[in-house]
Amino acid sequence: MPFEPLHTSVPLSGTPSSMPSFDSDQAGPATATRGETVTPAATTAPAAPPRVDVGTRPIFVALDLGTNNCRMLAARPDPRGGFRVVDSFSRITRLGEGLHDTGQLSEAAMDRTIDALRLCARKMARHRVVGSRMVATAACRHASNAAAFLHRVQTETGLRLEIIPPDEEARLALAGCAPLLRPGSLGAVVFDIGGGSTELMWVAAGDPGAAALPAAGGVIPHAGVGHPAHPLGPRIVDMESLPLGVVTVAESRGGDLCDQAYDAVKTDVRAALTAFDRRHGIAERLAVGDPIQMLGTSGTVTTLGGVMLDLPRYDRDSVDGLEVDFISIAAVSRRLRRMSCEQRARHPCIGGERADLVVSGCAILEAICDMWPVGRLRIADRGIREGVLIDLMRAAGVMA
Repeated sequence: MPFEPLHTSVPLSGTPSSMPSFDSDQAGPATATRGETVTPAATTAPAAPPRVDVGTRPIFVALDLGTNNCRMLAARPDPRGGFRVVDSFSRITRLGEGLHDTGQLSEAAMDRTIDALRLCARKMARHRVVGSRMVATAACRHASNAAAFLHRVQTETGLRLEIIPPDEEARLALAGCAPLLRPGSLGAVVFDIGGGSTELMWVAAGDPGAAALPAAGGVIPHAGVGHPAHPLGPRIVDMESLPLGVVTVAESRGGDLCDQAYDAVKTDVRAALTAFDRRHGIAERLAVGDPIQMLGTSGTVTTLGGVMLDLPRYDRDSVDGLEVDFISIAAVSRRLRRMSCEQRARHPCIGGERADLVVSGCAILEAICDMWPVGRLRIADRGIREGVLIDLMRAAGVMA
């Protein structure tokens, strides 16, 4: 059963704030809360729609359909800056279930997802929506029947989904979580462990000096967050999309990971990261003491944050912006591996829908930590949807 969130209005800055978790009908972590004020970092918006009169109190909607989750945010511009979330939705649909073996979205997975999208459409119908963007990621990028699925979605729900490429997915994720990057570092490793893939970014710090961060191999920065037109914002120097997410890893290894499979996944992930590391010399920079930070946004890292804090119920304001050391990450990962799937399902920060996937996420996370021993990870319970909303509002002229 969904629960009613508290109504609060607080800025979303670089530190955890007093924000309750938003309404969801599934166990596990979610992101921005109704009543919350979100403050963006610098970014480049998409092509501008018609300008909007702020006095009309317009509503903008962002929907992110991933391999495992369907999530939506509805928000309005806040006159003090940023935006206020007025409605939200999150449901685990496992759209990508079985995709690794068949190359197609299954009928059952599409049915579950369309049921969730119908609820999103109903929520949107209750608001005066002046701008929206609904994006689909890895599962739809890889499924041979994705076009048929999108047609069915539009026919049955009225929603038009857009399949975005990995670099756009990374840009939006960074736009949403950029306020959590701390100033003063040479660069940042930012990642999003999804259901069907893991998006990895090497990000130049958000100050003019960091704009000169060298990129080996002549890598050209992606447009978007920190584009040269916005030199004070963080800039994606390079990104990589690994075909390794919590669903794909779990399915390829036959479900829950034993110790041997866990170590094999870590080896596979580290091997997939090697070329990216060599292009930018990140491990070498760390070895000589260069200041580099790490920021993670995904259900895996937010779940681990909740478990690490022993929360009786997942609480976003306790987890978003939390910094954890790598020793604690390894300890919690071991704890979760030793639990049965049923024990994990009973944990209030995991739930039955994530119980068989969280260990796969831990393996991916530990491999990233092993490759780049920064020592500490900052957790972001925000990402693509917040990035979409910032784009929409800037393009409409209602956000600076």
